[in-house]
Amino acid sequence: MERAGRLIGKMKVSPGLTDPETRVRMAWPVAAGKKIALKTRATGLVRGTLVVEVEDIVWQRQLNTLRHFLLRNLHKEVGEVLVTEIDFRPMPRRLAPQRAETARPAGAIEGIRDPVLGMLYQQSKKKEMA
Repeated sequence: MERAGRLIGKMKVSPGLTDPETRVRMAWPVAAGKKIALKTRATGLVRGTLVVEVEDIVWQRQLNTLRHFLLRNLHKEVGEVLVTEIDFRPMPRRLAPQRAETARPAGAIEGIRDPVLGMLYQQSKKKEMA
């Protein structure tokens, strides 16, 4: 039974699906395994080097020791040697979703529930006074 990565390379499909970078990025979670795939994300392929973002510097150091094992798994998954090196980089911090302090902006008109209509009403009142 042939692996999907090998079959896609042989099939005549759209260039977006057979792009080496796309194939390698899709093969990364399978080659790395579930636990590692949860903590990493393959972001790009640059001149044979797969750029993988990791959660923190501790993961970066640990995965550097597994580099050869991961490369072998990638070659097996893809079916050809598209990746010659893996570059592990710490992920930039992502901001968590933030909650609004109030449901409406301060100074909203009590009778108007829609914030946009309330703002338009306030602007028209200011124009009247001026």
